[in-house]
Amino acid sequence: MELWPWLSAALLLLLLLVPLSRAARFYAKVALYCALCLAISVVASAACLLRHGGRTVENMRIISWFIRSFKYLYGLRFDVKGRQKLEVDHPCVIISNHQSILDMMGLMEVLPRRCVQIAKRELLFMGPVGLVMYLGGVFFINRQCPSTAMTVMAEVGERMVAENVPVIPVVYSSLSSFYDARTKLFTSGTIKVEVLDAIPTAGLTVVDVPTLMDTCYRAMRTTFFHLSQMPQEDRAAAKPGAQPAQ
Repeated sequence: MELWPWLSAALLLLLLLVPLSRAARFYAKVALYCALCLAISVVASAACLLRHGGRTVENMRIISWFIRSFKYLYGLRFDVKGRQKLEVDHPCVIISNHQSILDMMGLMEVLPRRCVQIAKRELLFMGPVGLVMYLGGVFFINRQCPSTAMTVMAEVGERMVAENVPVIPVVYSSLSSFYDARTKLFTSGTIKVEVLDAIPTAGLTVVDVPTLMDTCYRAMRTTFFHLSQMPQEDRAAAKPGAQPAQ
Protein backbone atom coordinates (compact mmCIF):
# COMPACT_ATOMS: atom_id res chain seq x y z
CA MET A 1 0.00 0.00 0.00
CA GLU A 2 1.38 3.40 -1.01
CA LEU A 3 1.75 5.90 1.82
CA TRP A 4 1.86 9.15 -0.14
CA PRO A 5 -1.78 9.08 -1.39
CA TRP A 6 -2.91 8.86 2.24
CA LEU A 7 -0.66 11.75 3.27
CA SER A 8 -1.83 13.84 0.32
CA ALA A 9 -5.46 13.22 1.22
CA ALA A 10 -4.73 14.13 4.83
CA LEU A 11 -3.00 17.35 3.76
CA LEU A 12 -5.96 18.29 1.58
CA LEU A 13 -8.28 17.69 4.51
CA LEU A 14 -6.18 19.98 6.69
CA LEU A 15 -6.43 22.74 4.09
CA LEU A 16 -10.20 22.36 4.04
CA LEU A 17 -10.27 22.80 7.81
CA VAL A 18 -8.89 26.36 7.68
CA PRO A 19 -12.30 28.10 7.46
CA LEU A 20 -13.67 26.15 10.43
CA SER A 21 -13.82 27.40 14.00
CA ARG A 22 -10.88 26.89 16.34
CA ALA A 23 -12.62 24.10 18.25
CA ALA A 24 -13.70 22.36 15.03
CA ARG A 25 -10.14 22.50 13.67
CA PHE A 26 -8.80 21.11 16.94
CA TYR A 27 -11.12 18.10 16.99
CA ALA A 28 -10.68 17.50 13.28
CA LYS A 29 -6.88 17.51 13.59
CA VAL A 30 -6.98 15.17 16.58
CA ALA A 31 -9.36 12.84 14.73
CA LEU A 32 -7.07 12.92 11.70
CA TYR A 33 -4.08 12.18 13.90
CA CYS A 34 -5.83 9.13 15.37
CA ALA A 35 -6.92 7.98 11.92
CA LEU A 36 -3.36 8.31 10.63
CA CYS A 37 -2.11 6.27 13.59
CA LEU A 38 -4.49 3.47 12.67
CA ALA A 39 -3.68 3.61 8.94
CA ILE A 40 0.08 3.82 9.50
CA SER A 41 -0.11 0.96 11.99
CA VAL A 42 -1.60 -1.30 9.32
CA VAL A 43 1.02 -0.34 6.74
CA ALA A 44 3.91 -0.51 9.22
CA SER A 45 2.76 -3.89 10.54
CA ALA A 46 2.81 -5.31 7.03
CA ALA A 47 6.27 -3.83 6.43
CA CYS A 48 7.56 -5.28 9.72
CA LEU A 49 6.23 -8.75 8.93
CA LEU A 50 7.70 -8.66 5.44
CA ARG A 51 11.07 -7.41 6.66
CA HIS A 52 11.61 -9.43 9.83
CA GLY A 53 8.80 -11.97 9.91
CA GLY A 54 7.60 -11.30 13.45
CA ARG A 55 8.21 -9.57 16.78
CA THR A 56 11.62 -7.93 17.18
CA VAL A 57 12.92 -4.62 18.46
CA GLU A 58 14.53 -4.12 15.04
CA ASN A 59 11.03 -3.39 13.70
CA MET A 60 11.03 -0.13 15.64
CA ARG A 61 13.26 1.40 12.98
CA ILE A 62 10.49 0.85 10.43
CA ILE A 63 7.78 2.11 12.79
CA SER A 64 9.86 5.17 13.69
CA TRP A 65 10.27 6.12 10.02
CA PHE A 66 6.51 6.15 9.48
CA ILE A 67 5.71 8.11 12.64
CA ARG A 68 8.38 10.75 12.01
CA SER A 69 6.57 11.63 8.76
CA PHE A 70 3.65 13.01 10.81
CA LYS A 71 5.61 16.16 11.68
CA TYR A 72 5.63 17.34 8.07
CA LEU A 73 1.86 17.04 7.86
CA TYR A 74 1.29 18.99 11.05
CA GLY A 75 4.01 21.57 10.59
CA LEU A 76 6.00 20.50 13.64
CA ARG A 77 9.73 20.88 14.08
CA PHE A 78 11.94 19.18 16.66
CA ASP A 79 15.04 21.01 17.83
CA VAL A 80 17.14 18.29 19.50
CA LYS A 81 20.13 19.06 21.71
CA GLY A 82 22.50 16.40 23.02
CA ARG A 83 21.41 13.58 20.71
CA GLN A 84 24.94 12.14 20.82
CA LYS A 85 24.46 11.27 24.51
CA LEU A 86 22.14 8.46 23.42
CA GLU A 87 24.78 6.94 21.16
CA VAL A 88 26.24 4.65 23.79
CA ASP A 89 27.65 1.15 23.47
CA HIS A 90 26.26 -0.09 26.78
CA PRO A 91 22.77 -0.59 28.28
CA CYS A 92 20.93 2.41 29.67
CA VAL A 93 17.47 3.46 30.83
CA ILE A 94 15.82 6.36 28.98
CA ILE A 95 13.05 8.34 30.67
CA SER A 96 11.07 11.32 29.36
CA ASN A 97 8.19 13.61 30.30
CA HIS A 98 4.64 13.00 29.07
CA GLN A 99 2.29 15.74 27.85
CA SER A 100 -0.11 14.67 25.10
CA ILE A 101 -0.86 12.35 22.20
CA LEU A 102 1.91 14.12 20.28
CA ASP A 103 4.58 12.62 22.55
CA MET A 104 4.89 9.62 20.25
CA MET A 105 6.37 11.80 17.50
CA GLY A 106 8.90 13.31 19.87
CA LEU A 107 9.91 9.89 21.14
CA MET A 108 10.61 8.63 17.65
CA GLU A 109 12.84 11.63 16.94
CA VAL A 110 15.46 10.52 19.46
CA LEU A 111 14.79 6.79 19.84
CA PRO A 112 18.12 4.93 19.56
CA ARG A 113 18.49 1.56 17.91
CA ARG A 114 17.44 -1.55 19.83
CA CYS A 115 15.57 0.44 22.46
CA VAL A 116 12.88 -1.61 24.23
CA GLN A 117 9.89 0.48 25.29
CA ILE A 118 7.46 -0.02 28.16
CA ALA A 119 3.75 0.78 27.67
CA LYS A 120 0.44 0.19 29.41
CA ARG A 121 -1.18 -3.14 28.56
CA GLU A 122 -4.41 -1.50 27.34
CA LEU A 123 -2.63 -0.34 24.18
CA LEU A 124 -2.06 -3.95 23.17
CA PHE A 125 -5.79 -4.33 22.48
CA MET A 126 -6.13 -1.22 20.26
CA GLY A 127 -6.29 -3.16 16.99
CA PRO A 128 -3.56 -2.26 14.49
CA VAL A 129 -1.87 0.07 17.00
CA GLY A 130 -1.47 -2.76 19.49
CA LEU A 131 -0.23 -5.08 16.77
CA VAL A 132 2.47 -2.74 15.51
CA MET A 133 3.62 -2.03 19.08
CA TYR A 134 3.82 -5.77 19.73
CA LEU A 135 5.81 -6.30 16.55
CA GLY A 136 8.13 -3.48 17.65
CA GLY A 137 9.07 -5.38 20.80
CA VAL A 138 7.21 -3.10 23.22
CA PHE A 139 6.97 -4.54 26.74
CA PHE A 140 3.45 -4.20 28.19
CA ILE A 141 2.58 -3.84 31.88
CA ASN A 142 -0.89 -4.14 33.42
CA ARG A 143 -1.56 -0.89 35.25
CA GLN A 144 -5.01 -2.18 36.27
CA CYS A 145 -3.21 -4.66 38.50
CA PRO A 146 -0.90 -2.43 40.58
CA SER A 147 0.82 -5.36 42.30
CA THR A 148 1.85 -6.87 38.97
CA ALA A 149 2.97 -3.54 37.49
CA MET A 150 4.94 -2.63 40.61
CA THR A 151 6.56 -6.07 40.68
CA VAL A 152 7.70 -5.69 37.07
CA MET A 153 9.03 -2.19 37.62
CA ALA A 154 10.69 -3.25 40.89
CA GLU A 155 12.49 -6.02 39.04
CA VAL A 156 13.61 -3.50 36.43
CA GLY A 157 14.84 -1.20 39.19
CA GLU A 158 16.71 -3.98 40.95
CA ARG A 159 18.39 -5.12 37.76
CA MET A 160 19.19 -1.51 36.78
CA VAL A 161 21.08 -0.70 40.01
CA ALA A 162 22.58 -4.20 40.23
CA GLU A 163 24.18 -3.83 36.80
CA ASN A 164 25.07 -0.13 37.24
CA VAL A 165 22.91 0.89 34.28
CA PRO A 166 22.85 4.70 33.94
CA VAL A 167 19.64 6.70 33.51
CA ILE A 168 19.43 9.18 30.62
CA PRO A 169 16.61 11.74 30.95
CA VAL A 170 15.09 13.23 27.80
CA VAL A 171 13.05 16.42 28.23
CA TYR A 172 10.53 17.93 25.80
CA SER A 173 9.53 21.58 26.10
CA SER A 174 5.96 22.64 26.77
CA LEU A 175 3.56 22.26 23.84
CA SER A 176 1.17 24.92 25.14
CA SER A 177 2.19 27.53 22.57
CA PHE A 178 0.65 25.47 19.77
CA TYR A 179 -1.22 22.55 21.39
CA ASP A 180 -3.62 22.92 24.30
CA ALA A 181 -6.64 20.65 24.75
CA ARG A 182 -8.25 23.05 27.22
CA THR A 183 -8.32 26.00 24.84
CA LYS A 184 -8.71 23.81 21.72
CA LEU A 185 -5.45 25.10 20.26
CA PHE A 186 -3.67 22.96 17.65
CA THR A 187 -1.38 24.75 15.21
CA SER A 188 2.21 24.29 14.05
CA GLY A 189 5.25 24.94 16.19
CA THR A 190 8.68 23.92 17.42
CA ILE A 191 9.36 21.42 20.19
CA LYS A 192 12.69 21.76 21.93
CA VAL A 193 14.22 18.47 23.05
CA GLU A 194 17.24 18.09 25.30
CA VAL A 195 19.03 14.87 26.21
CA LEU A 196 20.54 15.33 29.66
CA ASP A 197 23.76 13.86 30.96
CA ALA A 198 23.53 10.27 32.12
CA ILE A 199 22.80 9.86 35.82
CA PRO A 200 25.02 7.06 37.18
CA THR A 201 23.68 4.26 39.36
CA ALA A 202 27.03 2.75 40.32
CA GLY A 203 27.10 1.79 43.98
CA LEU A 204 23.33 2.19 44.43
CA THR A 205 20.97 -0.44 45.82
CA VAL A 206 17.21 -0.91 45.66
CA VAL A 207 16.92 1.28 48.77
CA ASP A 208 18.37 4.19 46.78
CA VAL A 209 15.78 3.98 43.95
CA PRO A 210 13.42 6.65 45.43
CA THR A 211 16.35 9.05 45.78
CA LEU A 212 17.42 8.27 42.22
CA MET A 213 13.89 8.99 40.98
CA ASP A 214 13.85 12.32 42.81
CA THR A 215 17.22 13.27 41.32
CA CYS A 216 15.92 12.53 37.82
CA TYR A 217 12.69 14.41 38.44
CA ARG A 218 14.42 17.54 39.69
CA ALA A 219 16.87 17.60 36.78
CA MET A 220 14.06 17.12 34.24
CA ARG A 221 11.81 19.71 35.89
CA THR A 222 14.53 22.36 35.82
CA THR A 223 15.29 21.62 32.17
CA PHE A 224 11.59 21.62 31.27
CA PHE A 225 11.11 25.14 32.57
CA HIS A 226 14.31 26.30 30.88
CA LEU A 227 13.38 24.84 27.49
CA SER A 228 9.84 26.19 27.76
CA GLN A 229 11.18 29.65 28.66
CA MET A 230 8.59 29.80 31.42
CA PRO A 231 8.83 32.82 33.78
CA GLN A 232 9.47 32.04 37.44
CA GLU A 233 6.05 33.35 38.51
CA ASP A 234 4.27 31.01 36.08
CA ARG A 235 6.04 27.84 37.14
CA ALA A 236 3.89 27.16 40.18
CA ALA A 237 0.77 27.34 38.00
CA ALA A 238 2.16 25.10 35.25
CA LYS A 239 0.03 22.14 34.26
CA PRO A 240 1.13 19.07 36.24
CA GLY A 241 0.83 16.88 33.16
CA ALA A 242 3.36 18.99 31.29
CA GLN A 243 6.02 18.53 33.91
CA PRO A 244 8.03 15.31 34.31
CA ALA A 245 5.91 12.71 36.08
CA GLN A 246 7.48 10.61 38.82
